[in-house]
Amino acid sequence: MSYRDNIFGSLFDPETRLAMHQAGLTGVRHLNQRNPLDVKPGQPVELTMTTSGPQPFDRSTCWFQIDDGVESTLELAPVKVTWNNALGDYVRAWRGSLPPLPAGAMLRYRLAAHVAGSETWIYADNQSQSAAQSTRFACWVADDSLPAWAREAVVYHIFVDRFYPGDGIPWKNPDTLAGFYGGNLCGVIQKLDYVREMGFSAIWLSPIFPSLTHHGYDAMDYFDIEPRFGALDDFKELLTEAHKRGIRVLLDFVANHCSEHHPAFQSAKTDPASPTRDWFTWLDWPNTYAAYFGLRELPELNLRPGPARDHLLKSARFWLGLGVDGFRLDYAYGPSHDFWADFRRACRETKPDCWVFGEIIHTPETQLSYAGTMDGTLDFLLCRALRETFGHGNWSLARFESFLAEHEAFFPADFSRPAFLDNHDMNRILFISRGETERVKLAALALFTLSGPPIIYNGTEAGVTQERQIHQNDFGIFEEARLPMKWGAEQDSDLRETFRRLIQLRRAHPLLLDSPRRLLHLDDQTFAYARESAAGCVAAVFNLSTEPRRVFLPGLSLMRDALNACLVTQEKDGLVVELPARTGAFLA
Repeated sequence: MSYRDNIFGSLFDPETRLAMHQAGLTGVRHLNQRNPLDVKPGQPVELTMTTSGPQPFDRSTCWFQIDDGVESTLELAPVKVTWNNALGDYVRAWRGSLPPLPAGAMLRYRLAAHVAGSETWIYADNQSQSAAQSTRFACWVADDSLPAWAREAVVYHIFVDRFYPGDGIPWKNPDTLAGFYGGNLCGVIQKLDYVREMGFSAIWLSPIFPSLTHHGYDAMDYFDIEPRFGALDDFKELLTEAHKRGIRVLLDFVANHCSEHHPAFQSAKTDPASPTRDWFTWLDWPNTYAAYFGLRELPELNLRPGPARDHLLKSARFWLGLGVDGFRLDYAYGPSHDFWADFRRACRETKPDCWVFGEIIHTPETQLSYAGTMDGTLDFLLCRALRETFGHGNWSLARFESFLAEHEAFFPADFSRPAFLDNHDMNRILFISRGETERVKLAALALFTLSGPPIIYNGTEAGVTQERQIHQNDFGIFEEARLPMKWGAEQDSDLRETFRRLIQLRRAHPLLLDSPRRLLHLDDQTFAYARESAAGCVAAVFNLSTEPRRVFLPGLSLMRDALNACLVTQEKDGLVVELPARTGAFLA
């Protein structure tokens, strides 16, 4: 099954999906069911909780605080009972409303259901029977919104160690793909003109904090630069040079876990009186502790209110204060909503126009639950749809259109959904397209004509691929998708020019940011839609066939193909586009 190609398995494997659904209803669950999710000043806050399972519940209560003041209570009322066939049980919903809150207020709360005939309370969502260990929820009440520049962004994702070693410096030749290839910050600076000439308006850097690995997702210090990449002054120069070119800079920020070599962990592991012992969750000190997916080299940070949380918030403020424009939040599903509410407030108070979005590889409902604690989430669902349709060829165009229509309707316009074709954790789009660049171009045409801010992983535009798939014998070797960037004559210039032209076209047509999409044509091999507003109309047309096709677009007139110069002729009731095999058109 093609989901093994990437990192979507837990979402789309039928058995896992059923288990996930059942777990989300069993016991006492809130799952951030708050209306509205992104609370504005003066809005009442409606909370919903569900109960199910073998225990009888007769009460539901919310304990809440405003700005960490005196704790108050709210009784939730039972509102309805439904039968869930997948669960095989009844589910009761409880609901209550909190009064409107002023701008700048921080709402923190926890919810629990009382077991009838006992003194036991069970807390949502972790099913704890202890208030001290309960799941905490929070939202920061602010009258702010997604920054305008983020809506318009076209992002270049730079994997620093594999991007560029510097002028006149050859790549290193490590013994394994997990070794160091020599990319650094000076190399990024030297390629900023390339980034600008391609048309990108922002760069997202893979982690640059001190780390012993090539990927950097295991920080040993949240306030410095990995020496292999350069020094803090080099990063400051990168910020200056990028901003001079109109390029924003985003950092990859890992809050969930750190390296086992982080001084805080080393101290906590060796000294029972260490001041950093509470930075981590010890199951049996010093040998057993909470770790990212059980990997002992990646201890999880204890981000309940306390010193570890304070340290990370201070780090975020530090980098934003230097001039960083925002963060991509790695494994954002790990830390609590309560932590992310504090993180959002710290970021906005430091840099009001920063952009903060999370890596949430989960259901649409779960992704949307982060509205109000971050600006949005990476659009893994659209990524999968693009890969299945244009890369693997597993989805029909009808299925793709069906997905797009519902996907666009589900998410509100203010929820940022940065979109992409591939990244450093999944097989390259060119690899799954079996080296057929025409498929990649068609996928890119869709990416750049849909609403989410596009992200291009360095090398996707230049023809970088891989030799073997990531998943080998049920083991993920992600380095396969992290081969060094191609430069100069090694690049596929035709593919690169297609990406450059698509970036130009997107930036020239702002209606692509938020205008409605309308289906124009659909059959088994060809597909077209329009994006329309009072300012005008653009249309994307696709031919997936290995043969030329004529596509009729009703109701359109006076348009030309600005991408591939396909022949467009006017007929009485619309346009006819002559598409060569496996070719797309951008009509404007």
